Formats: sequence, structure tokens, C-alpha cells
Amino acid sequence: MSKVIGIVMGSRSDWPTMRVAAEICVALEIDHEVTVVSAHRTPDRLFAYAESAIEAGIGVIIAGAGGAAHLPGMLAAKTRLPVLGVPVRSRALNGVDSLLSIVQ
Repeated sequence: MSKVIGIVMGSRSDWPTMRVAAEICVALEIDHEVTVVSAHRTPDRLFAYAESAIEAGIGVIIAGAGGAAHLPGMLAAKTRLPVLGVPVRSRALNGVDSLLSIVQ
């Protein structure tokens, strides 16, 4: 069974950024799933996703987040899978805030 890439974003408004990850998966014929789950509005759902990801066949999670970018860090705290954080452009700081939060 091949592993699936989990593409996760905190809001549907993050799709223009995260769509690129999905398009690359399609181009490379890599199975993937797209999920919207908020670190702030639905933390229990986020934890359930992260804790069940391995059993669901996910091999890596790509998580896009804006602002303080809590989503990738919270996912990483609840799974043994690699979590790749993707900064999403914000209005205030043009995504630099997200980038700095993710690479910290």
C-alpha cells in the first residue's frame, strides 16, 4: 500500500496557496487528501486527524497556515509523521509572520 500525502489547511481561504501542493501531487501521480481543520476553531478535530494519520495511511503531512502558524506545530505535536509547514500570506505582514513562526 502506498502512502498518502495529507494536505491540511486551517481555512478554505488558504486553498490558493495549498492548491499548488495538490497540483504537484496530481502531476506526480501521488495519492493525497485535502483537509480543512483549524488549530483554533476545531482543535479536537485537529488532534484526531493527527493521531489517526498513520493508521489512515498518511506518510507525510503538508500543513499551510497564516499568522502565527499554529497548525503545523500542533499537528507535529500529535503525530510521529513528518509535518512540513507552508506559510500562507497574511494581510498584515505578507506571510513573513507565518514563515518566521514555522522556521523557528
